[in-house]
Amino acid sequence: MKGNERRETFTAHTRIQRSFSRHAPDGCVPRVGTDRDDHARGRHGSDDRTAVPVPVRQSRAESPSQRARPPTPSASLSPSTPALLPRPRPCAMALPRVGLLLAVAACLACALGRRADAAPKELKVGYYAKTCPGAEYVVREAMARALAREARCVASVMRLQFHDCFVNGCDGSVLMDATPTMPGEKEALSNINSLRSFEVVDQVKAAVEEHCPGVVSCADIIIMASRDAVVLTGGPHWDVKLGREDSLTASQEDSDNIMPSPRANATALIRLFAGLGLSVMDLVALSGSHSIGEARCFSIMFRLYNQSGSGRPDPHLDPAYRATLDALCPLTGDQNVSAGMDATPVIFDNQYFKDLVALRGFLNSDQTLFSDNPFTRAMVERFSRDQDAFFRAFADGMVKMGDLQNPRKGEIRANCRVANGSPLRSRTRPRRSGCSTSDSSPLGPVGGCLTSALMSPESDRYV
Repeated sequence: MKGNERRETFTAHTRIQRSFSRHAPDGCVPRVGTDRDDHARGRHGSDDRTAVPVPVRQSRAESPSQRARPPTPSASLSPSTPALLPRPRPCAMALPRVGLLLAVAACLACALGRRADAAPKELKVGYYAKTCPGAEYVVREAMARALAREARCVASVMRLQFHDCFVNGCDGSVLMDATPTMPGEKEALSNINSLRSFEVVDQVKAAVEEHCPGVVSCADIIIMASRDAVVLTGGPHWDVKLGREDSLTASQEDSDNIMPSPRANATALIRLFAGLGLSVMDLVALSGSHSIGEARCFSIMFRLYNQSGSGRPDPHLDPAYRATLDALCPLTGDQNVSAGMDATPVIFDNQYFKDLVALRGFLNSDQTLFSDNPFTRAMVERFSRDQDAFFRAFADGMVKMGDLQNPRKGEIRANCRVANGSPLRSRTRPRRSGCSTSDSSPLGPVGGCLTSALMSPESDRYV
């Protein structure tokens, strides 16, 4: 190549590289190699065309336009989001002697891949208005049928939102069955032999698929069904933001690491919620989900007979209420017997908070909100007096919790229990019966394991 031609080629490559520096995201600048570049790296014109990762450095002679790059996708996220989003991956690579088209393709693929992994989905009210009109009505009708079969069903479905959203965002991962290569979240300590009503979600999904196949995600079904569980039992209505995708995998390990112990005190629970961008008011209001549903005697045996290893009952129990629980759950009795978590277990109201003030909280982690922390105690007292305030705070908390997202690219599952294309896809079919606990792991309870009293009031994993 003649000298002039070589200088022109080098100049053209330099202009292209500077152009990408101006427009590509940070960390995504291709390096277009030339003989001169090879020589500078000690390559001496080697014909080795393997791309070698190299650090991207800013030129000291950059112009202001080169320094003014578009903000990364995470720049506009809410304060709660960074706890869930991974750091953007570096995307620089060297492309020695690669054609310009390959350089362009590499950079675009790099940028698009990075955005798909880091940018959250845009959630909005009425997301399915055009693609699946009437979807929310279909979900409400299916939940009403489930409620008519068994009142406890809808309370169980509502709690799926807590277990789903707290572990890597609201992505429907809690619904996935385990596979030989993927331990599912159903087998996590906070869920095994505790979460139930997965078949109700199957039924809702089947109704939605019949209405508009392949459009509505299982993650969004949990969000809609949880709202409807509250409304159908007398609680507040709120608009739900939709548009989530379903995860491709589930993580038992993440669930074990994130979900709290049932013996966690109020301070520990405050810290957990704060890490997800949820306030003390959110913690107390969302604990009011225990206004509906039941829990088993197994969940409170330690409170009745061996609180904190003392060999005595929990001192924060009203004596008359403790006598009632002793009769319901004798030490040698059937620990599968269940009871309501407040005095009105089929009605969503503020009775739950009135019971905490009266030291009649069924679960230890509920009573701690009144008995062990002045900040949560003030909220409990307020909600016990003002049901409207509780309803507003609960609705706000559910919306905030629903904003927790998984940044990874997902899909719209055809079967909520398995990823699309899985060989197990047709193994599980929606049941026609009502709620049951048969969705739990066949391994049974594991002695000594802890679960989440806050999120799993029906847990049988207490020690």
